[in-house]
Amino acid sequence: MSTHSRPHLSLVPGWGDVPAPVPAPVPVPSPWTDLSPAGDASWRLEALCAETDPEAFFPEKGGSTRDAKRVCSGCTVRAECLEFALANDERFGIWGGLSERERRRLRLQQRTHLSA
Repeated sequence: MSTHSRPHLSLVPGWGDVPAPVPAPVPVPSPWTDLSPAGDASWRLEALCAETDPEAFFPEKGGSTRDAKRVCSGCTVRAECLEFALANDERFGIWGGLSERERRRLRLQQRTHLSA
């Protein structure tokens, strides 16, 4: 005779009902795919950077920005990209062909020019 017994199965109310729907994950906004914020953002669909490795546009501190800037130099929406970065105070990455430091310098120049 076996020492193992079979578990007793019982019907539990609600068991087997259709489970509640699991909410879909909220996508992380991307400047290349999220076209909802301010103004006409259709320029993002034409951005060359959307077709390349995004890591090149967000180098580690002290890393080279040369490859990203090379892509930007041939991009037809470079001005729109830079305008977006300045308007949204983007503090990381290469936008419109400029690094964070270069955009900061440009902002300071614009403030100085406006206050003069």
